[in-house]
Amino acid sequence: MSMTRLPGTPRLLRALNDRAALELLLEQGPLTRARLGELTGLSKVTASQLVERLEERGLVTRVGEQAGGRGPNAQLYAVRPGSAHVVGVDFGADRVVAACADITGTVVGRSEQATGDTEDPVGVVHDAVVEAASSAGAPLATVRRVVLGAPGLVDPASGDITFAFNLPRWHAGLLGALRDDLRTPLVFENDVNLAAMAEARSGAAQGVADFVLAWVDAGIGLAIVIGGRLHHGSTGAAGEIGWLPVPGVPIPRAAALRTKPAFQQLVGAEAVRALAREHGYPDATAAGGVSAAVADGAAGAPMLDELARRLALGVTSTCVVLDPPLVVLAGAVGGAGGAALAERVQREVAAIALVRPRVVPTGLTEEPILRGALHTALAAVRDEVFGSTTS
Repeated sequence: MSMTRLPGTPRLLRALNDRAALELLLEQGPLTRARLGELTGLSKVTASQLVERLEERGLVTRVGEQAGGRGPNAQLYAVRPGSAHVVGVDFGADRVVAACADITGTVVGRSEQATGDTEDPVGVVHDAVVEAASSAGAPLATVRRVVLGAPGLVDPASGDITFAFNLPRWHAGLLGALRDDLRTPLVFENDVNLAAMAEARSGAAQGVADFVLAWVDAGIGLAIVIGGRLHHGSTGAAGEIGWLPVPGVPIPRAAALRTKPAFQQLVGAEAVRALAREHGYPDATAAGGVSAAVADGAAGAPMLDELARRLALGVTSTCVVLDPPLVVLAGAVGGAGGAALAERVQREVAAIALVRPRVVPTGLTEEPILRGALHTALAAVRDEVFGSTTS
């Protein structure tokens, strides 16, 4: 065995122990040095040295005492919330919402404003991020990462926007402009992909390594998670099933591709509103029509059956290639359909293909894209901050 690696071993062990302790503090809340030692398998002396290191680096702080038997009370330690912050941003065609969370994941600041067809996306994002951080009382210098979800394609190589659905002012070069403006690491991610990350963390896909999330809303999208990781494809277009060629609608070519995607014509918001009206459920929104059909019980079954048949075309096409064990229906329409729609899609997929995925409605009711942005940002920043304890 080569002896050249031995000098680095104590440093590596310290880093692993520090990271394990920090994760335990995040998961279980305040702990004493003795309890940290028990949970990590470290001796009392080593656990005390670990806590001292983390306290010196400003990553943990004393938050109270725990009464014991004889002797003085034991000090309780927790991760210091203000050691780092992140901002998640959900940028849509009509509004932008930003939330600031501390390193523990607690949301401590928020900003929301209308956007419209803004001529200055850099200015809008700047204001949203700064306002969210300011409302949290967090200096912008402590914001270690901004993750911004947008309805479009993100180039896996450059990280820049190459095509943004409903956001014509978003274009290549915007990423660099935002980074220069905010002077903090900022990344783009497709909004449906972020919703899938939220679903994996705290929704219907918890504990599932392989699944797909079908987003049924104004636009149609799909997030693919394999081995717990998002699959983006070579150009960032993996999951853009709105463009899936399907029977029953014209197949667009060339210029029409951007305005009349085939599957979008069949299950997009406009098509779902029309379907709902045909079945006696007129509503200003597609989700409203679906909700009315669900509430109508047996009388609404024909409308839900037809919507499920349409959705199953896209779900089946995906599943015969990927064969995932789980499909999550999300977005406004997917959420409105709930279990009634999901069960119908599951039956229809099983009827027309050999695959048998379980189809379930989203487990999240509020701001999944924003949640996913925060989860993604926190995962990266914790790796950076917690992984820097080797010095």
